[in-house]
Amino acid sequence: MGDRKLEESQFHDMLRSAELRQDPERFRLYTANRKFYSVNRKSRKFFDDWLIRSCAGRRVLDYGCGDGRYAILTAQHGAQAVGVDVSPVSVENARTEAARQGVADRTAFHVMDAEALEFDDDSFDIVCEAGVLHHVDLGRAMAEIARVLTPSGQAICAEALGHNPLFQAYRRLTPHLRTRWEVEHIVRRRDVLDSARRFRRIEMRFFHLVSLAAVLLRNTPVFDPLLSALERVDDVLLRLPGLRWYAWQAVYILSEPNKTA
Repeated sequence: MGDRKLEESQFHDMLRSAELRQDPERFRLYTANRKFYSVNRKSRKFFDDWLIRSCAGRRVLDYGCGDGRYAILTAQHGAQAVGVDVSPVSVENARTEAARQGVADRTAFHVMDAEALEFDDDSFDIVCEAGVLHHVDLGRAMAEIARVLTPSGQAICAEALGHNPLFQAYRRLTPHLRTRWEVEHIVRRRDVLDSARRFRRIEMRFFHLVSLAAVLLRNTPVFDPLLSALERVDDVLLRLPGLRWYAWQAVYILSEPNKTA
């Protein structure tokens, strides 16, 4: 394993360890960015709803599975799911959680290099990933995702975007929250469009611009109505081609993998 991948493995082992959860001060330090996920309900619902509608009776790969959330979710809705992650601690957590939720017989989890998947061609109907592509070499990742999908398969990706200078400044000011590779490889427009070499069809949705301001009031009674109002503003702003790439996150669905690219 190269230095970059070893750093990713060790960092995420630490981040998902029981030891970190048992140390409140260090846990707060290394999870300080989780406050922003208080406002991502709209993108999370879009992603989850698409998976739930699409997964029954299908073979699903949870790519960079972490603690196994999407493998478990799809298994609960009729899929046979496999999760892979470079972090052994994450994979063990996923196995434990799948057993706790009663889907161990419909899931499998493996420590694996996401840039060199140990699966045959055409192994999966769906590949899902959330916040993983900026941890890997994107060209290699897309090639592997396209390879293991069936010709009619689809991939759904949820990624932070790298065009908003405020978001990028925050990332650079909080280096302890991410690996060195991650800071410099947040997904950009050119990266998404480059996926067209591997997939003939891309559908995109953009989420969270002004709604991020609600984070400041997340622990107050006005949070829910404020977030709803700001989401409506985002619905208008993020239709504008010049502005939508400044959103915090995008969800995109890749179809018709190009096996000859």
